[in-house]
Amino acid sequence: MRTMTAMKPARFAKLFLLVGTALVLGGCTRGMSDLRDWVAQEKAKRGAPIPPLPVIKTFETFTYTDQDKRDPFSPSPDELNENNGPRPDEGRARQPLEAYSLDSLKMVGTIGSGATMEALVKDPGGVIHRAHANEYMGQNYGRITAISSDRIDLVELVSNGNGGWMERPASIALVAK
Repeated sequence: MRTMTAMKPARFAKLFLLVGTALVLGGCTRGMSDLRDWVAQEKAKRGAPIPPLPVIKTFETFTYTDQDKRDPFSPSPDELNENNGPRPDEGRARQPLEAYSLDSLKMVGTIGSGATMEALVKDPGGVIHRAHANEYMGQNYGRITAISSDRIDLVELVSNGNGGWMERPASIALVAK
């Protein structure tokens, strides 16, 4: 007969696993009577009382006495007049950099100095364009107002929501590498 020491390690591991499984499964046959007892005890306990509903406050009515004043929710006469304020120049030809949004354009450098400084702008396709003051870029009629060694300043025309236009400053910073 063989002894435990003469058994191969693989057979010993299989025997150990078989005995362990039998012990674990033996513990599961105890039943669920203790679980049912605990659930019955918890159901028998009395719960905390539910607090009463809060009292709903009534609001005071308010009579608007300034009926002859302008309605604050309708546009003012100045806003209704579409001729006031800046307007985009629809008659001019669109420039190549106006096909892209400002956040997709990158300033990659400058050429020259002083009033003759040109900005080098890279479009999403990787093409580098030269940009000068008073040229246009971006999809909101952005006109270049100043070029410095580290950024391009623009003024965009955006709709004010009432049929008119308003100016909004914007800038593109030099991309650091």
